[in-house]
Amino acid sequence: MSCFGCCEENDNNRTAASGGPYVASHSAGNDGAYLSANTPSKGAQTVKPQPIAVPAIPVDEIREITKNFGDEALIWEGSFGRVYFGVLKNERSTIVKKLDSSKQPNQEFLAQVSMVSRLKHENVMELVGYSVEGNLCLLAYEFATMGSLHDILHGRKGVKGAQPGPVLSWLQRVKIAVEVAKGLEYLHEKAQPHIIHRYIKSSNVLLFDDDVAKIADFDLSNQAPDS
Repeated sequence: MSCFGCCEENDNNRTAASGGPYVASHSAGNDGAYLSANTPSKGAQTVKPQPIAVPAIPVDEIREITKNFGDEALIWEGSFGRVYFGVLKNERSTIVKKLDSSKQPNQEFLAQVSMVSRLKHENVMELVGYSVEGNLCLLAYEFATMGSLHDILHGRKGVKGAQPGPVLSWLQRVKIAVEVAKGLEYLHEKAQPHIIHRYIKSSNVLLFDDDVAKIADFDLSNQAPDS
């Protein structure tokens, strides 16, 4: 599957990186995530590539904020590559995915970056930048301050003995469910081309301040047929 996603056991936030009292995993939950190198199935919509709608981040800046991709900034390592935490020069906290570029040609990578950069919705995870230099392919995503819904409900994924986060009230749960539904509506009906999400689960629901919920891990190769 895609090198744009993370593995199922992904823990993309950690307390040491963010300084917060309870920071759980975030961003993506399995190998089928965000973008796929697979060819769209028959009947899928085709869209002419457009300019990339997020800025290119200098590779030197990425190296600096990730301590040259050092273990200190490392959040997770999966089959697609590694994930790091860093704060950009514009003071925005981000996670940086260092992809295994051997899995995807640069031109295909840039075409898919263009597509995902145009997915703009308050309940869909946002791509904030990218870098390409030689065989080095990097993606920068917004940082989920409260981690994933899974880790709030059940404890940090992949950490033995991890405890759940603060108990969510009924109103908080309803708000999260409604916002996930809004994100799905956008992907399924309003995004061009329409994107069908195949990986809805608590680890793919990321939480931000004020209980804002955003969806991660959708597969752009799984486009809805015109019919």
